[in-house]
Amino acid sequence: MPEVLSRRALNRATLDRQLLLTRAELSAFDAIRHLYGMQAQAPNPPYIGLWSRLARFGHEDLAGLLHGRRVVRLVLMRSTIHLVTADDCLALRPLLQPMLARALRGSARGKGLAGLDLDELAAAGRALVDETPLTFRELGERLRERWPERPAADLVNGVRNTVALVQVPPRGIWGVGGLPAHTSAEAWLGRPLDGRASLEEMVRRYLAAYGPATVMDIQQWSGLTRLGEVVGGMRLPRFVTEEGAELVDLPEASRPGPDTPAPVRYLSEFDNMLLSFGERTRTRIMADEYRARVFTVNGIIKATVLVDGFVRGLWKVVRKRDEAVLEVELFQPVSALERAELEREGMRMLDFAAAPAKIRDIRFS
Repeated sequence: MPEVLSRRALNRATLDRQLLLTRAELSAFDAIRHLYGMQAQAPNPPYIGLWSRLARFGHEDLAGLLHGRRVVRLVLMRSTIHLVTADDCLALRPLLQPMLARALRGSARGKGLAGLDLDELAAAGRALVDETPLTFRELGERLRERWPERPAADLVNGVRNTVALVQVPPRGIWGVGGLPAHTSAEAWLGRPLDGRASLEEMVRRYLAAYGPATVMDIQQWSGLTRLGEVVGGMRLPRFVTEEGAELVDLPEASRPGPDTPAPVRYLSEFDNMLLSFGERTRTRIMADEYRARVFTVNGIIKATVLVDGFVRGLWKVVRKRDEAVLEVELFQPVSALERAELEREGMRMLDFAAAPAKIRDIRFS
């Protein structure tokens, strides 16, 4: 019979893979490679995500990687923007293309492209963004010169889901605003997409960063379907949750005991810890009763507080002139020791996220 992993055992194993049990002595590049895709819809969350996981991390560490083209931001898993290494960009995009094509076909904008040769659209879009990086508005205007009868947004969506478009700096640089401009990954990195990558390698990389996991977890994370046969052919060690869900894991992976101490952590908006598991096993990090308070109806995933390894509240930084206040909304009471740890970690976070502020404070509700 497979070993049963309790909710706390699953929590500690995943926290360990996510570099959240202890801050890792890794470079920003090695951490991004290990995490295998950091949610990056907004520019700043990856900075908070790396700060919360690494022993030494400064804003310039990630900014330098983006400027140096060693990491990139582009549409990948679940058709959302992720931060990945250049090699992972080139390997993952071909693996995920079936999901992106399916998403395009099923969208309203995809239906607006009915009858259009998508290969021709992709070639036209690639030529435009490779000539000079363009915002989506600029790309849509240029494409409508060729297809004036088609809505610009539909044309852009067609290119977005068929061409690997990376967001070029200054997009993604801490404290820099402006609309994202795009070019193709091949043009930005000077290399073609890597068609040699395998789904088995993708599963192994996912488990190294998020496991143990169910097949549905892997599908939720990637957006791909029908991965049961892939996982089944890998002959991975199997476990079960207390509710009976079957898990797989890497044979060499560590699984710390359920009583391993878990420090307070401030997770960013859209943190991968909250978006990479199915409904049945997301309880490894967050109780079902809190989901509606964290996952908003307009698609925003709020920044959360981990206490004893689990989501126990929300946080945000409110700026007013020279003042920065960290507002922490707790879902349930915490002990005096946990509150003191929240304060210490919160002040460190303010030092990182609101360094220019002369006055810094924390308020609990």
